[in-house]
Amino acid sequence: LPQPKKLLFTLFKRKERADIPRDAAHPRYDDIARGGARPTPVEIDPETDIAVFQYTGGTTGVPKGAMLTHANLSANLEQLRTLFADARPGEEKKLCVLPFFHVFAMTVAQNLSVAIGAEMVLLPRFELKMLLDTIKRKKVTLFPGVPTIYTAINSSPVARNYDLTSIKLCISGGAPLPVEVKEEFEGRTGCILVEGYGLTEASPLVAANPLNENRRSGSIGLAAPGTTIGFRDLEDLTRDAPEGEKGELVVSGPQIMAGYYNRPEETARALEGGVLHTGDVGYRDADGFIYLVDRIKDLILCSGYNVYPRVIEEAIYQHPSVEEVIVIAIPDTYRGQAPKAFVKLREGAELTADELKTFLKDHLSAIERPQEIEFRDSLPKTMVGKLSKKELVEEEAARRAAAAEG
Repeated sequence: LPQPKKLLFTLFKRKERADIPRDAAHPRYDDIARGGARPTPVEIDPETDIAVFQYTGGTTGVPKGAMLTHANLSANLEQLRTLFADARPGEEKKLCVLPFFHVFAMTVAQNLSVAIGAEMVLLPRFELKMLLDTIKRKKVTLFPGVPTIYTAINSSPVARNYDLTSIKLCISGGAPLPVEVKEEFEGRTGCILVEGYGLTEASPLVAANPLNENRRSGSIGLAAPGTTIGFRDLEDLTRDAPEGEKGELVVSGPQIMAGYYNRPEETARALEGGVLHTGDVGYRDADGFIYLVDRIKDLILCSGYNVYPRVIEEAIYQHPSVEEVIVIAIPDTYRGQAPKAFVKLREGAELTADELKTFLKDHLSAIERPQEIEFRDSLPKTMVGKLSKKELVEEEAARRAAAAEG
């Protein structure tokens, strides 16, 4: 923690410090360094020996332990080094605000920093003023994050008082990056902010935009080196979708997990046909850039048509009063399902549901426009700051069940 927080914490919150036992199971770094002994090398097979059990976030079900081998992590690190080819070895300062237990932070923040000799500027959690103070004081140059962090900076009047121009390269992961958020953040800082795409099961990087003028807004970019991406027909996942048409994104490459720990049936489903089935719907353009449309599980079926929540969310983000939005499916007696939007407004902004619906008439078709709009002071997030639909889906289902019983 920066001063004076470090001193105040020591004085007033001493009880919150972890009591770490002094035994053989908890060696101190200083003790190891003083010992001077050379550890006995351990024989491993990088292709098959597991380096880490990396648990999935559980936003779409029960968390599963993805078994990532040493070769998986090493390959993904080399793929990242290619993406960050312009980073200056030994000279960069990387802001590490995402928790290292998350696969994105482990690889992009922690492992890549070690590989390129970047100084890791560690923060215990995301707290806006502390983050801004740290960027100003340390002159951070690399800043991996999630969309909600960039959104918070864009929306904060306080952030306008800070010089953030030391930031040069940023990669956003964990959730879709709204085009409006990307462009506003780049305008404020002068940096390059790109969207990448990955999964716990892929160590995690699968695709990313180039960190140069060839990047494309709204796209997750190009396949990582050595990675093969295909698209499967949504009606028959054993067949490839026609080129340029929407399908389930499937991946193969050296970064793909060995399987889920103690879950053979789910491993077989995820890796059916020798490829990783991501559950994400997308397509590839003529130049090889990949665009995600939505999760298969999140599709809203309106009168037989596929409606994609991400398309609706992108349209709502275009309204200047909106800070965050989540769209889910709700039951509809006529159409089967309909979209519902949960919206958080920017600080000091005012907007009614009718005004937002009127705005969306120029951005969405009638079937895509939300049937219901609910404004919230905050929206649920995961521990890494990713907007989470799960809680809202459960809450909505419980509310409707209670209404039906009453």
